[in-house]
Amino acid sequence: MATTTLRKRSNIGRVFAVGTAFVLTSTLAACGGGDSTTPTTGATGDETTSEPDSSNDGDAADVSGDIRILVSSASASDAAFQEVVDAFNETYPDANAILTSVPNDSYPTTKSAQLTAGEVDIFVVKSFREMPEYAADATPDDVQLAQAGSLLDLTDEPFMSNYSESVLASQAIDGRQYAIPTGLSFVTGVYYNKSLFEDNGVEVPTTWSELQAAVATFEDADVTAFGIGGKDTWPAGLVMNGVVGSLYPTADAKQAAVDGLWNQSVGLDEGTPREVLEKTQWIFEHAQEHFSGAGYDDMPSAFARGEFAMLPDGTWNEPTIASAVGDAFEIGYFPLPASDNAADNLYLNGKVELQLGAYAGTSNEAGTLAFLDFFSQKDVYTKFAATSGFTAAQPDIDQSDFLNSIADYTAQFEPVWESIWVANPLAGDAAVFPFNYPALAPLGPDSVETAAAASADAWVKAF
Repeated sequence: MATTTLRKRSNIGRVFAVGTAFVLTSTLAACGGGDSTTPTTGATGDETTSEPDSSNDGDAADVSGDIRILVSSASASDAAFQEVVDAFNETYPDANAILTSVPNDSYPTTKSAQLTAGEVDIFVVKSFREMPEYAADATPDDVQLAQAGSLLDLTDEPFMSNYSESVLASQAIDGRQYAIPTGLSFVTGVYYNKSLFEDNGVEVPTTWSELQAAVATFEDADVTAFGIGGKDTWPAGLVMNGVVGSLYPTADAKQAAVDGLWNQSVGLDEGTPREVLEKTQWIFEHAQEHFSGAGYDDMPSAFARGEFAMLPDGTWNEPTIASAVGDAFEIGYFPLPASDNAADNLYLNGKVELQLGAYAGTSNEAGTLAFLDFFSQKDVYTKFAATSGFTAAQPDIDQSDFLNSIADYTAQFEPVWESIWVANPLAGDAAVFPFNYPALAPLGPDSVETAAAASADAWVKAF
């Protein structure tokens, strides 16, 4: 089935489809999956209660009709979704899964219009996380859909057990599951030149002190430690997110920091928040000269030329970096270690990529659940993950050599700061993140003290 791609930007106002609550009726029994077996632990480190079966045991004749699927557009994930759609339609000849891909800028409007018209069955949900009570007014649209009963509750569907428990925990709404996580990306790692490390006798650092010692060794040998593409600002924010990931190493620790800022028991110019800026600034000081003018897209080739030993970047950019480096040297990847407690630095922090929810008002609930079950089968999902380039959200999925090489760092899913942080729209720019890294020299004009004071002041004035 051909993909429908909508490219026209719509000016229609946002339409909320939250108003009607739907009563969930019968659910489709699992079409795939084997009998319960001994729990297994895989690349994500979570237990699964069964080995997902690659076959579908249901009667294909029981699944029929249109299943309309709406996703936000990206070339790799579009191709991956289309492969699943084509395989599903071949497996269920009486069914007709239809994929529509919409650009990100017009996706919210298109989604709302299709929900209102009852023209979609499965769609990508956005910003899918619970908001604390103090930020209830900022609850995302799709979470409101789930809370109003407009998304199918998938919690008890057998195919949900195929996904990693720690990933599911990060997307639970009121303790229930309303979406399947299609994949992950990791944000807080550092690519490194193995040849430079070996030539200078440097081991992969696991603590802040070890990182400082490694940087000193490189600089004694006239090797620049870090490369940062700061021209667009956000790549320097990867450093900040890495530091936060170590100083607040768990989701609970991050949430406690958010709560403390909102109840004003924590100040942005003291304690751990200030330490975030201090350590971010230290890394800035040991990056290449004039990094604030360097483009993000220029970093892979500069890394390949050996201009610096380490490059903070996300897993999504590995194919580009590997292509630039070629056979020049081997590449490694490790979590940025900003704590002197090695246990705080064990895991990469990441984000859940596209999540698929199902409309509770669908006229084809059996077909909708059959598609989600089919997508979740191990063989189907393995191919989807490979084509999309996402890190798998299921355990025991064989992936690229690179992703397999970092399996220990992704064994437990820890969400990146930006996926937990709740910004206060009344606060000024200095408290947007809220750690004021854009103000730090050379990105901005400020010292740690000045940047921290500005963010603290902006935050307090918002209340």
